[in-house]
Amino acid sequence: MALTPDERARYSRHLSLSEVGEAGQERLRAASVLVVGAGGLGSPALLYLAAAGVGHLGIADFDRVEVSNLQRQILHGTAAVGTSKAVSARARLHDLDPSVRVTLHEAAVDVSNVRALVRGYDVVVDGTDNFPTRYLVNDACVLEGKPYVYGSVLRFEGQVSVFGWRGGPDYRDLFPVPPAPGTVPSCGEAGVLGVLPGLIGTLQATEALKLLLGLGTSLSGRLLLYDALELRFTEIELRRDPARPPITDLVPIDETCVVEPVPLLRLSPEDWLARRASGWAPLVVDVRGPNEWATGVLPGTTTLLPHDRISELPSLAGPVVLVCRSGQRSEAAARSLVARGDSDVAHLEGGLLRWDPSRHGPLVPPPKG
Repeated sequence: MALTPDERARYSRHLSLSEVGEAGQERLRAASVLVVGAGGLGSPALLYLAAAGVGHLGIADFDRVEVSNLQRQILHGTAAVGTSKAVSARARLHDLDPSVRVTLHEAAVDVSNVRALVRGYDVVVDGTDNFPTRYLVNDACVLEGKPYVYGSVLRFEGQVSVFGWRGGPDYRDLFPVPPAPGTVPSCGEAGVLGVLPGLIGTLQATEALKLLLGLGTSLSGRLLLYDALELRFTEIELRRDPARPPITDLVPIDETCVVEPVPLLRLSPEDWLARRASGWAPLVVDVRGPNEWATGVLPGTTTLLPHDRISELPSLAGPVVLVCRSGQRSEAAARSLVARGDSDVAHLEGGLLRWDPSRHGPLVPPPKG
């Protein structure tokens, strides 16, 4: 069906793009996206998907709006405090574009409903804030053949990727199993800069629109990392792990949480110093960039190799420790090594930001050569 006069006026900037045009806008009108979570990530994703004219949006969220949400969850206002996030989101989206159909799924996402949820949509956008739900949604998307637009934020850093797209890697190729309980703080515990979910959620909406329109190059096979403090975007290449067992069924959330963690050792500065004092001598690889190395490296660093070239590191029989500024790039690079089969891999958790020269000793000049 042709666009109406109101649609032509509303989406005129899209129609001016030869890559979109009327055919692309009609395609968006016929498309559907499920956003799991109407919080920090889901807010900008839903707003921009609705504004773009995606015809059917699903919102999976059973939570209620709290005052502490308003610092970053821009779908909701003060008047919505205490009400359903899904209902609040629908009201805002209908005000933005009354023609968009919004379906609410106000129940916890679990094994009993997740496959049916994702089955009804073309693309799934991850706005979750907990690992069990994230693994369930990823696995359901793999089983149902749906692309999964991933995003996560913590403190001043964020990540974005596209999983399960045209045979590309899925979330378990990056993180095969959930971290051990208590090892990764939530945003509630560690905090998050309010504007950060806005940026990451907008990138997720961008990726979803590109998938629906068939435009550009998706983030499938790439993990985009964003450091707000340094205003730096970096990428890590992702590949499917041929040795990983395929996803054939859903694992209940309770079982997922007690799976043995991937063999990746996380070291605090105190752990590192204690192990070094005992004679431990791993290969220490600083995965930051050349400009960062010049500011000093961890004592004992032997190799300088930017994280996006970590695949060039030869497989080693002995232990290897990866280091970066905040721990984000080093963990992603470490998991890449684990995925290819390296078994004795660690990283400095929290990176050099946790290294206090007054307590742990000064950083040293980078190795030459």
